Amino acid sequence: MHARVLVRPKAGILDPQGVAVERALPALGFEGVANVRVGRLIELEIEDPSQLESMCEKLLANPLIEDYEILEDAG
Repeated sequence: MHARVLVRPKAGILDPQGVAVERALPALGFEGVANVRVGRLIELEIEDPSQLESMCEKLLANPLIEDYEILEDAG
């Protein structure tokens, strides 16, 4: 199975990359942007999808500062 996991900083956790993007966009002429959060997308092939939740909690995301979302398989 092809799996995709989106990992992002939890609300209230400082996101330096998000802040940098939010500050840079107006300098490039893009106005009206706020609350930018930068995350990462992890794609993997997995034989046993029942293990995916555990993988996220133990390795793919840091549960203290990050939330994760297992995305629907797009094909």
